[in-house]
Amino acid sequence: MKVTFKLYATLQHLLPSDAVNNATEIDVEENVTLHQIIDQFSVTREKAHLVLVNGRYIDHAGRDEPGVVVEGDVIAIWPPVAGG
Repeated sequence: MKVTFKLYATLQHLLPSDAVNNATEIDVEENVTLHQIIDQFSVTREKAHLVLVNGRYIDHAGRDEPGVVVEGDVIAIWPPVAGG
């Protein structure tokens, strides 16, 4: 199934070179976990601070649950931010 995967700030360099607006469309297996998708892009657990699926926050435990992601979803990830 196809989903859109977005990385922001200091993570965007991990996207493929053909990514547009911090996003790329990827094919994933049904019942894949968010951590399995995140691992494909070499984003460490510590760097995947804020993980959203269609704008809804997914906590650390939820990222290991199969079936959270379905066809057409948008996954967005931000690293921790320091400073003001």
